[in-house]
Amino acid sequence: MMDRQLPWLIAGLGNPGKDYAQTRHNIGYLVTDLLAERMGERFTKHRRAHADSVEGRLDGTRAVLIRSRSYMNESGAAIRAAADYSNIPISQIIVVHDELDIEFGAIKIKVGGGDGGHNGIKSTKKSLGSGDFYRVRVGIGRPPGRQDPADYVLRSFGSSERKELPLVVDSAADAVEVIINEGIAVAQNRYHSK
Repeated sequence: MMDRQLPWLIAGLGNPGKDYAQTRHNIGYLVTDLLAERMGERFTKHRRAHADSVEGRLDGTRAVLIRSRSYMNESGAAIRAAADYSNIPISQIIVVHDELDIEFGAIKIKVGGGDGGHNGIKSTKKSLGSGDFYRVRVGIGRPPGRQDPADYVLRSFGSSERKELPLVVDSAADAVEVIINEGIAVAQNRYHSK
């Protein structure tokens, strides 16, 4: 159940550093970058979590954005530390991440479920002690041919994908705002149909 007195925590999953900045695995970072821009704020070092964060309002609703400074497979600890610091319950945590099993550009929203082999989700579930957080899953599609999925997610988007990427990131950021202001059912109805 939502508590309007407490802020939302929105965690964008990715890997730190310039080498990973424009890779498929970092789409969560790209979405939180856009949300920070919408807030008119910049990321700074979080007081307690090993992460960068922004605090502000998204369409009038208090929110904390975070990006772990650890690699994907250890990102859950920063999410837990940020949630504990701001007293944010799991019911008001949204994790934005890439999803191999969804076609590029599609967005799916859910609460709970397995980790689907995603190391960032696996780490988050372990750190929070539950998987019952919101997930904005941004499709990156399966790798072509026999390319290793681990190699595929760490590569930059293709040229045709790069043209569409700003619209995809914009839609994912919109989906986050709809969840916090209108609820998951509205967000699912609006974004799953695309």
